[in-house]
Amino acid sequence: MCLRVDHIGSTSVPGLAAKPVIDIQVSVADVEALDSYRPGLEGIGLLHRPHPEEPDRREFFRPPGPRVVHVHVVAAGSAEERRHLLHRDYLRAHPEVAADYGALKRELAGTFREARQDYQEAKHPFLESMAADAERWAAATERGYLPPPG
Repeated sequence: MCLRVDHIGSTSVPGLAAKPVIDIQVSVADVEALDSYRPGLEGIGLLHRPHPEEPDRREFFRPPGPRVVHVHVVAAGSAEERRHLLHRDYLRAHPEVAADYGALKRELAGTFREARQDYQEAKHPFLESMAADAERWAAATERGYLPPPG
């Protein structure tokens, strides 16, 4: 059962450098109940690409051909759901941080043009630091996506 649908990722933050791919997060009551949501997503032409190694984000869907949309299915109330929404909300509320992140992404995209995993790993220290700042911001202001996981 789908409980919410959110636009996440870099394209969800105005002005942030982004690839031309829309990331959609679908939060479901039970991510294990694949048969309850898979037919609907496949029915609109999305291919299922499971991520069994990631407990909170086990399911991923995308169209065949050019990747113009990614659909991430996550457990409602999970740490993964919260992380994506807090990341988005924090960057929307802090355009200076979004600008710094965009500059880093552009630099790393030039350096790791053909090495996607290296690009992701190189962003990690910035994202970890930002996540800690975002948690403090959410707690202090009661803004952003606050419900704790679990």
